[in-house]
Amino acid sequence: MLERLVEVGLDPREAQFYLAVLDAGRTTIADAARSARTSRTNGYDLAKRLRERGLISMVESGPTSSTGNRSHGVLVANDPARFLDEWAERRRQLESLVPELRALHASGRSRPRVRYLEGASGIRSALFETLEWKSPILGILSMRDLLTVPGEEAMRQYIAARRTRELSLRVIRTREHDVPGAWLTSSHDFREVRFAPARYAFTMTTVLGESQVVTMSSARERFAMIIESHEYAELQRNLFEVLWTTSTPARVAD
Repeated sequence: MLERLVEVGLDPREAQFYLAVLDAGRTTIADAARSARTSRTNGYDLAKRLRERGLISMVESGPTSSTGNRSHGVLVANDPARFLDEWAERRRQLESLVPELRALHASGRSRPRVRYLEGASGIRSALFETLEWKSPILGILSMRDLLTVPGEEAMRQYIAARRTRELSLRVIRTREHDVPGAWLTSSHDFREVRFAPARYAFTMTTVLGESQVVTMSSARERFAMIIESHEYAELQRNLFEVLWTTSTPARVAD
């Protein structure tokens, strides 16, 4: 019984005190505290909390031999159906609250989220997070910097994981920060490569998803930033397409 009362919202001390009052029928705070194996001071606090919830009441009782001519208060348990009334009231409150919470949840999703990750591990985490995105993804890559941080081994693992997921990548690279002959257009690797006009040089890498943008710095600054915003991602994808049309297709890997 004690455990079940705890399950419906009483803490263990409240449940023990409530059972003591319920079992006694009429009892003093001191006697109920003694039966519940708690102090008299705690008994007053527990009685107050249970009375506020409507589970017990304090009623006046006539004089006894121990109180002389004075009346005194005793505790009586109210109808246990009060638990059902309490539950019904909570349900009514939740039914009015849930729509408000849903509206807040929806508005929270519409707000952009920005995360900042430091160091080589942060760059690696940001890069590998893009593996969970929908295909295709877009990228403006500085290959030479990526091979420094997060490093060549991490890049091999990333490419292999992207291949396994059949996650297509359309990527623009700059010759000034590229690795000649490496990671060219390849149907096997689900990768299409173009080179930006020679006047453009990128030391940072940007990967674009449906509603996410990941930016990774060079080894000099060592940070990554993840922005989750549908509007911002759409803007960056449109800028990507403009640059894509002015870029030169890479040869197909042998």
